[in-house]
Amino acid sequence: MDIQNRLPAAFVMNIRGVPLCIAALMMAGCSAGSDAVEPSDPLPVVAACFITGSGTVEVSLEVAKAPHERRKGLMGRTSLAPASGMLFQYQNPQSPDHGFWMYQTLIPLDIAYLDRQGVIGNIRQMEPCASSNGSNCPSYPAGVAFMSAVEMNAGFFEANQIGTGDRLQLAPQGCSRR
Repeated sequence: MDIQNRLPAAFVMNIRGVPLCIAALMMAGCSAGSDAVEPSDPLPVVAACFITGSGTVEVSLEVAKAPHERRKGLMGRTSLAPASGMLFQYQNPQSPDHGFWMYQTLIPLDIAYLDRQGVIGNIRQMEPCASSNGSNCPSYPAGVAFMSAVEMNAGFFEANQIGTGDRLQLAPQGCSRR
């Protein structure tokens, strides 16, 4: 017995299209949100300090070494603890025109660009970018060659009198004034 001859034609056509619809929905779900912030494993955190002319300022820094960790940075964060930030480390020197952007970053940040010895060469202020298109977000070039960069809450460096020429020390035992 041929069941197709007993069922209305529209019903049979709809049944045939179900696998195709399911496949299309699955593929759409897999590609949705390609611009969304990707969830990730927690980054390692190090105790460090900035050594200034007048003393030391202790900080806690998440360390982003891998390209995908540096790309994500602090995207999607709604807050950052007062003395916490992110350290972006590179294996090779970065040129003065290399910069950071604030696409999908929700909080204003300051960024310090550091040389191989951890000495601050430049500090920039960065504002969140509300655009849903990353190409509409400004870039904040370093202005100096650098090996690492530290992002902290906006105003952190000024409030703690940290400026160019001051140094980041990663080993907490080396945080006494030098």
